[in-house]
Amino acid sequence: MTKIDPKDDRILRELTRDGRVSNTELADRVGLSPSACLRRVQELERIGVIKGYRAVLDRDAMGAGFVAYITVGLSDHSKAAQEAFEKSIALATQVRECHNITGTVEYLLRVEVSDLAAYKHFHTEVLGTFPQVNAITSYIVMGSPKDERA
Repeated sequence: MTKIDPKDDRILRELTRDGRVSNTELADRVGLSPSACLRRVQELERIGVIKGYRAVLDRDAMGAGFVAYITVGLSDHSKAAQEAFEKSIALATQVRECHNITGTVEYLLRVEVSDLAAYKHFHTEVLGTFPQVNAITSYIVMGSPKDERA
C-alpha cells in the first residue's frame, strides 16, 4: 500500500473536484511550487494512485437520465457461472457499473437508460435472457443529493 501524505491527499481531492485544473493553479491551491506539484502528480500517476482522468457527463442531456440500481442473484454460484455472467454484462451498454458483492445476491449493477420503457426493455430483453440470472431486484433512483463519482 502506498503512503499518501497530507499534501498528496490535498492534490487528490483537488483533482477529484476538477481534473482539468492547470498545474499552476493546482500548485497554488495545495501550497506547493509548480515543479514540486507536478512531480507529486506524476508520481501518483506512476504508482497507480491516479488511474486516469475522465469527463463527468450529464446523462440527462445525453438522453440517459433514468438510473436504476439492480441486484442480481445467480442460479449457479460457480466460478464458471460468474465468468459467463460478467462476460455477458460487459457487452450491455446500459450497464455503467457492475460490482460483485457479498450477501444474498452476487451482483449490483448501475443501469442508465433514457426512460422507463428503455429500462423495461433492458430488464426483460437483455438481463432477463441471461441463463445464469435467477433473481432481479430493481431500485429506481429518484434523486442523487450526493454523487462524487468521476
